[in-house]
Amino acid sequence: MNRRLFWKLCLGVALGSVALFWVIARLSGQAEEQMSFIDAEHQRTLREYGAQAEALYRAGDEKALQEWLQRLQQQEQTWAAIIDPQLRALAGSELSERFMREFSLGRDPSWKIHLYFQENPIMDVPFADGQLRFLIQLPQRMRPGHYWYPARLLLELVLPLVLLVCGCLLLYRHLMQPLRRLEQATRQFSEGDYSARAGALSGSRRDELAGVAETFDAMAERIGGLIIDQRQRLAEMSHELRTPLARIEMAVSLAEQGGDSAALLPRIRQDCSAMRRLVEDALTLSWLETERPMLRDETLDLTDLLDSILDDARFEYPDRQIETQLPAEAELVGSCHRSLGQAVENIVRNALDHTPPGKKVWVQLQAEAERYRLDIIDQGPGVPPQWLERIFQPFERVSVDRPGFGLGLALAERQIGAIGGRLAATNHEQGGLCMTIWLPRTGDTT
Repeated sequence: MNRRLFWKLCLGVALGSVALFWVIARLSGQAEEQMSFIDAEHQRTLREYGAQAEALYRAGDEKALQEWLQRLQQQEQTWAAIIDPQLRALAGSELSERFMREFSLGRDPSWKIHLYFQENPIMDVPFADGQLRFLIQLPQRMRPGHYWYPARLLLELVLPLVLLVCGCLLLYRHLMQPLRRLEQATRQFSEGDYSARAGALSGSRRDELAGVAETFDAMAERIGGLIIDQRQRLAEMSHELRTPLARIEMAVSLAEQGGDSAALLPRIRQDCSAMRRLVEDALTLSWLETERPMLRDETLDLTDLLDSILDDARFEYPDRQIETQLPAEAELVGSCHRSLGQAVENIVRNALDHTPPGKKVWVQLQAEAERYRLDIIDQGPGVPPQWLERIFQPFERVSVDRPGFGLGLALAERQIGAIGGRLAATNHEQGGLCMTIWLPRTGDTT
């Protein structure tokens, strides 16, 4: 079973998922990286605060320094201090034990800020001598990443949702495109366009959907052919029935006008029998072609069947000779007595009809390795080579002067096919037509 679509979908989903996770991780990392740094303007402000603190400290005006630090803390709603290398506060707020323990985490304004920390980090602006330092807890307004959580929501929820919707649309289009074409072909076929095929619409696809299209085409080919054949045969049957019906109407009219009923009744009976055979053969042929039954549930002796058929033929055609070459017995397993008997009878009658009076018909049965070969050879005019295949088509007759409706050989060919056999026609080297039937001995199709 072709599973190309299955593997295509698996590969597409797998690669799409990997690509989606990679894109999200990549964009999230880039967004976090870009949002983790203090704005350049705020960096300048922090360094300006450090320069002002250093200037006031160098001026020696402790009161002015303390007032400035208090205003700064109130203004920025934070704390600030000037410390020496021993972490002693020389001005500003006293350092808590926590900040003294974590002062090693103090960082330059240009450093990266972790967005996931709840507490704002301590910014470290060293004085020019490198000994004293200005410390300030980063004001909330200067904290980077104000848009990080909306951006994270966008990248981790909205973006995957959009990409998944786009992927689903592409997948839907990939799957629905051939299905719509199949629907189109189905609609055209249902509207009477029996030439509509889905395979031509599916393009170069070689997946499961292409298999569905091929199955539909096979079904459409068979059903369309059957419908067209049935219409044609109905028209041909109608044409074939007109002649006997016209004769029957004429005979009835003559009888009503006082004609010889004793002479007219046999003619009416003959025409009615001909129409009955035509209808029965046409219905049987239609059943065989529509249902395609496998008639292989009987075991029979082919020699006995041939003897019975040939005895009847000798009685009906006393002016023709029938020579046989048959084995004492020929067991046939997996066959159908009725279908095979009717098929052989039609072939024998056809051979006798085309054989002139006083001439012979040969019937030869021989056993081969796994099958029987039955040859029925007449001494008629034979068949033009271009007609050797056409004679098995319904209502096909080499000559319109011949009796019958052209259904006998067509019906025989289908009946033999239903039991696993094969029928072929060739012109015999000594003249006449040779009908050859191959039958499997054990019911297996050969």
